[in-house]
Amino acid sequence: MSLAQGRPYLAIPGPSAMPDRVLAAMHRAAPNIYEGDIVTMTRGIIADLRRVALSSSHVAIYISNGHGVWEAAIANLFSRGDRALSLATGRFGINWALHAGAMGVEVETLDFGLKAPVDPARVEAALRADTAQKIKVVLLTHVDTATSVRNDVAAVRAAIDAAGHPALLAVDCIASLGCDAFRFDDWGVDVMVAASQKGLMVPPGLGFVWVSDKALEASRTSDLKTPYWDWAPRLNPEHYYEYFAGTAPTHHLFGLVESLKMLLDEEGLAHVWARHATLARAVWAAFDAWGQGGEITMNIADPAQRGHSVTAARIGGGGGGAARLRSWCEEEAGLTLGIGLGMAEPGTPEVANYLRIAHMGHVNAHMTLGALGVMEAGMIALGIPHGAGGVAAAAAVCAQG
Repeated sequence: MSLAQGRPYLAIPGPSAMPDRVLAAMHRAAPNIYEGDIVTMTRGIIADLRRVALSSSHVAIYISNGHGVWEAAIANLFSRGDRALSLATGRFGINWALHAGAMGVEVETLDFGLKAPVDPARVEAALRADTAQKIKVVLLTHVDTATSVRNDVAAVRAAIDAAGHPALLAVDCIASLGCDAFRFDDWGVDVMVAASQKGLMVPPGLGFVWVSDKALEASRTSDLKTPYWDWAPRLNPEHYYEYFAGTAPTHHLFGLVESLKMLLDEEGLAHVWARHATLARAVWAAFDAWGQGGEITMNIADPAQRGHSVTAARIGGGGGGAARLRSWCEEEAGLTLGIGLGMAEPGTPEVANYLRIAHMGHVNAHMTLGALGVMEAGMIALGIPHGAGGVAAAAAVCAQG
């Protein structure tokens, strides 16, 4: 008998669960898009986007998803034939590099595999080897959504500086902003990209780029820019429409005002980060317990190297355990878990052994414990071998706070 009736829970790593307050804020008539309140509101949003990234940088807003702001960063930072150093720790780091290559950038990739973070020593060595200093930008993913690895941004900046290299540091924070601590200014970041649909708790459709003075100056001579992706008018518009290269995404902006108020002014960033860390530890405790009696492992072994927004895992259980569990959870209990991405060769049976559970954005203890309870019920129903006490272990983490 299916028990999926009621409100479904989408526990995938974006789009994340959205607060009713955000959805309600969007449910209103369209405003005047030429003058008045929307102009003041947009300026306030940009100021709050600086706050959420702990940044004094410039901010551009695009009507796009995360892939769009990848392209925005590439278009403004590079000219055709320029070189990038890509630090890959999963599917999304690899894809950002592929975008750059397709746009005419020469990309050198340091691939750290699927189970480990970036090694700053290798980064420093690669930059020291670039004696002609042709590498213009280092591309880094803070938390790769596919592998759930979290990279040490400050350590990568230190490696660039230790090599005495002038390369800019560009960081993808699409899966981490509003979930994991991020300090744009303190960590020496030059460009950061993020999107609305994960930690910022707004529907997909907005992409953001934070730009340091150094990166802005470097972008003035880039020849990959096109009228839409050029960030110069967006960063310093003479007219309101230039913020968006046309019509404003009005209702997304209404939702973003509400979500930023919740994050910054009501909960506060320190608590937001601590909440995500605690819920992540609860998920990890459950997986640790389940793994004691079954073919169940988290992708990243060291907790210090895991992101706090998503957990990637392998569940075998006789073959395809993850895929069978995902189907059962959705069909029988109304819980949607994320698919595994880039963890096995496409088309092979091993693909069905991977899944991801998100704990990002508008989530609390009962949502996370409920999702884990459903997963444990599914393993029982499907006969997937697992250790006992997963939910109890997670509950103990939440009880400690």
